[in-house]
Amino acid sequence: MNDPNKPYNDLPLLPPKADIETKTVLKRCVTARAALAELRLAGQLIPDQSVLINAIPILEARDSSEIENIVTTNDALFREASLEDAQNELAAKEALRYRTALYQGFEAMNARPVTTRLAVELCRTIKGADLDVRVTPGTTLKNWSTGEVIYTPPGGEPLLRRLLANWEAFINEPSDIDPLVRMAVQHYQFEAIHPFVDGNGRTGRVLNLLVLVQEKLLDLPTLYLSRHILRTRSDYYRHLARVTQAGEWESWIVYMLTAVETTARWTNDKIRAIRTLMDETGAHVRATAPKVYSRELMELIFTQPYCRITNVVERGLAKRHTASLHLQKLADSGILREERHWRDKVFIHRKYLDLLSSDGHVFEPYAREAGGTVARAKARSLRPT
Repeated sequence: MNDPNKPYNDLPLLPPKADIETKTVLKRCVTARAALAELRLAGQLIPDQSVLINAIPILEARDSSEIENIVTTNDALFREASLEDAQNELAAKEALRYRTALYQGFEAMNARPVTTRLAVELCRTIKGADLDVRVTPGTTLKNWSTGEVIYTPPGGEPLLRRLLANWEAFINEPSDIDPLVRMAVQHYQFEAIHPFVDGNGRTGRVLNLLVLVQEKLLDLPTLYLSRHILRTRSDYYRHLARVTQAGEWESWIVYMLTAVETTARWTNDKIRAIRTLMDETGAHVRATAPKVYSRELMELIFTQPYCRITNVVERGLAKRHTASLHLQKLADSGILREERHWRDKVFIHRKYLDLLSSDGHVFEPYAREAGGTVARAKARSLRPT
């Protein structure tokens, strides 16, 4: 039993001595892998991958930040990301740094694997501070409501560096351990090492996605894993603690594999709903404003749901006057909603934002004028999960 009030300087090195690939774990690996394979295929349904790269990481950033009690909304995040002079919501700015870190890590992996150095860079981005591995003592984790110390991580930079070197080797050295199991184990170890004064949870959750990309189980970091963790936060911390207190690896690994499977299926359904809405939107524009329609413009309003005339111009889709007319026509067709932001017009893709914010995958169809009657576009919905 580890004393939560004392630094856990005896944190065991990886791999664990316990059996981490039990029959129960391996069965769960099969279903989690199948769900990830379906998610990869769903991602290929979206021709412009920047749509997914902008959408799903926003959701991940929101929930990963909320786990740390940094609460914001999808609207605030997209507004902050799209408008240079947005409303300056501090929680949204902090959550967006998570998304930036996720992009940064994904791009970095083109040249190098997951390492301690990368973890430091990610945490610096997330916190917006020039930090490094802890050198001062006194770091503890407390119950936020009672103030009770629930865990004291290892102390001393030399020890932390040794533990991180072992963690890095466990991720990158050849191994016959299932990659999903390795992801779950490395996440526990990173959180147990707790190498930074702050930002460890969010850094660790970015690393989870990067490990899955590195293992080629994901093409893009578009698994909305924090959704499950946020909804089962007490279980997440309980299973982490049981590894520390009693070496209960199986329940922790099963929890993480369940999180992967559940969120892969949910994200899969969300991506398919996005594609359906993209098809419905294109059909609606072709029916109501055919001269405005272009595939590139449709992709832009999904990449930039807070869209300005400047965005259309910068994409090379039209000159400013024509771009303004195109966006106004989309607003007249009921696709976008025009708002004034300072001196600029902003055209908001409300239906898309509502779909992203919804826990389900259903959207209201567009109304179309046809021959003096209102024709409803067929609603394609996916079962909520």
